[in-house]
Amino acid sequence: MNDQVPVGERVAETLRRRITEGHLAPGTQLRDVALAAELGVARHTLRSALRLLEYEGLLTYQMHKGVIVKTLSTLDVREIYRVRRTLELSAIEHSALVTEADLSRLDATVRAAELALAGQEWNRVGTASLRFHQALVALLGSSTFDQLFRGVLAQLRLAFALMPDEQTWQSPWISRDREICDLVCGGGRDSAKALLWQYLDDSERGVLDVVRRNGTEVPKSNQPNSVRQVPTGVRQEV
Repeated sequence: MNDQVPVGERVAETLRRRITEGHLAPGTQLRDVALAAELGVARHTLRSALRLLEYEGLLTYQMHKGVIVKTLSTLDVREIYRVRRTLELSAIEHSALVTEADLSRLDATVRAAELALAGQEWNRVGTASLRFHQALVALLGSSTFDQLFRGVLAQLRLAFALMPDEQTWQSPWISRDREICDLVCGGGRDSAKALLWQYLDDSERGVLDVVRRNGTEVPKSNQPNSVRQVPTGVRQEV
């Protein structure tokens, strides 16, 4: 990471990345003493990072538990997909103006997903698919949109964590990512937008169904008390 970025923001990005990669599930309790020691930062720096992620909708505070990774509600899911439609469809329209290098990076994310799919590495499949959509939004060339969308995708991964069968959920999306990618790279923007619109509709319905089945529509104060501990074996550079 860039050394000029404040330490608190670098810590937030590390934790955001862990969520996006499926290493921190909904309900995981973040103990500041242990986590600050693991990341090699002061507790006040860690708390600053946690407040930032709480603001982004990735963490929440519960009495007697402290900070935990958020469990999404249906309202959260609807907001995620409103943002996705706005940014991803705009990115396809803007793709006429991007460079070949930009399109190559987009294609590389799908190839990474295809490799993970071939190896039946389902956690990596989910992460790679999210990276494709992140690369799609990156075609807009806006650091502000990029930052916003990183948080949106991390939230989406929290919904994926509720899926009862990760293989069944993740398998169908990669071929659809490939089709959209090929259309974008080939200049078929109208067809790509039509496919993406249906893709997002199907994805939103599936995520809403699983959120409702998991009973996560209850108010925050009434959510179940089960809390997971932070995995100690997951280490990433800060």
